[in-house]
Amino acid sequence: MRNSINRCLLIASLWLCATPSWAGAPVVQIQNMLAKPNVLCGRFDQSKQLAGLKKPLQSNGRFCVVAGKGVLWRTLQPFPNTLRLTRDEIVHLQGERVAMRLDAKQEPVVKMINSVLFSLLAGDLSQLENLFELEGAIHGNNWNVALKARQPALAKAIGSITMEGGAYVKHLTMTEASGDQTVITFSNVQTGDAAMSADEGKLFE
Repeated sequence: MRNSINRCLLIASLWLCATPSWAGAPVVQIQNMLAKPNVLCGRFDQSKQLAGLKKPLQSNGRFCVVAGKGVLWRTLQPFPNTLRLTRDEIVHLQGERVAMRLDAKQEPVVKMINSVLFSLLAGDLSQLENLFELEGAIHGNNWNVALKARQPALAKAIGSITMEGGAYVKHLTMTEASGDQTVITFSNVQTGDAAMSADEGKLFE
């Protein structure tokens, strides 16, 4: 479950540049380079290298980020499952069955994760500055950004994050304190209401 939550935090970071949340150059320039859709969906390919293992764990699926609603992360391979993050809860679905539900009012970790997620979505500068050290650079039509958690608890949960992209985030890497590293590549990005299937839309109802 923790790894799934971490992945949703990474997807939430897609919106870090798509909202007016950063101050200072070149971060403001990077923000201006990115598209700002209300709905963003696409394919992800993930490779997770665990410390001590030779071969990385591979998975793929679909993601959707919906402003004001949350994040949907649907793993298709190797095992189907769905994670939905909203302001009030985190729900782990296996098929139509709810495998786990975490209430933000009762679980401190959920409150922290949702605080980060919705600060990114809403562009809450004060919250982001309290949680992350941000550094960015521009190379032609591409950019890269590094996020380093300030708080030990957050650093332990998600480690450090780097992102690369152009109009959209293309690659995202998270390095955990344990030495585990997750690399996600995003492709087939679509925007607007039509980007989300009817089934995906129902998961936000």
